[in-house]
Amino acid sequence: MSTNHRLFAKKHSPLRVHMEAEGVIDVLADQLTCMTENHTRSDLVIICIGTDRSTGDSLGPLIGSILAHQKLRHFIVYGTLEHPVHAVNLKDKLEDIKRKHPRSFILAIDACLGRLSGVGKITLAEGPLHPGAAVQKKLPEVGDIHMTGIVNIGGMMDYFILQNTRLFTVVQMAETMAASIKKADEKLPEKESRPSFFRSLSLKSTSKEGDVS
Repeated sequence: MSTNHRLFAKKHSPLRVHMEAEGVIDVLADQLTCMTENHTRSDLVIICIGTDRSTGDSLGPLIGSILAHQKLRHFIVYGTLEHPVHAVNLKDKLEDIKRKHPRSFILAIDACLGRLSGVGKITLAEGPLHPGAAVQKKLPEVGDIHMTGIVNIGGMMDYFILQNTRLFTVVQMAETMAASIKKADEKLPEKESRPSFFRSLSLKSTSKEGDVS
């Protein structure tokens, strides 16, 4: 993925907010808008990582499925319940996305485990996501920015914990995160389209001809 846009981009402090906090959707949407508004000339890609075979790990594909039914103006979504992006196919999917969107700016989304006090909290921060860390899997890092949701307590037997996470918690979090992305999509300015090189020359030529009296 292209990462040259990180060099001169404004730095944003990581945001962590509970999914039941007042105004959480607006807070996340405002942060996401600030993080993406300078990249609207690129393809804004969302990669929702996870699988529906594990309750806790289904956060990503749930968000992807919700967004897939929205009429998003800016974001292109990969990873749904029907077509998940997970540990087995992640590398191939990333290569496919790179071919289709060579100059993309990527938001990566995944579930994670944490402390008891952190369950229900959503993080939106700069930098790539490191999927599979909770279950000791070495996978490619993903994204220019990332959004994660703490779905359960981490520690021993993390794979078992993900398998036995409450669906209610995951669905509630998925709806909140998807709503914030939808709102950010509505707040972003219309994508600017640059005329091609030959089109630019044609416009300049037409302008000069119009100046002749």
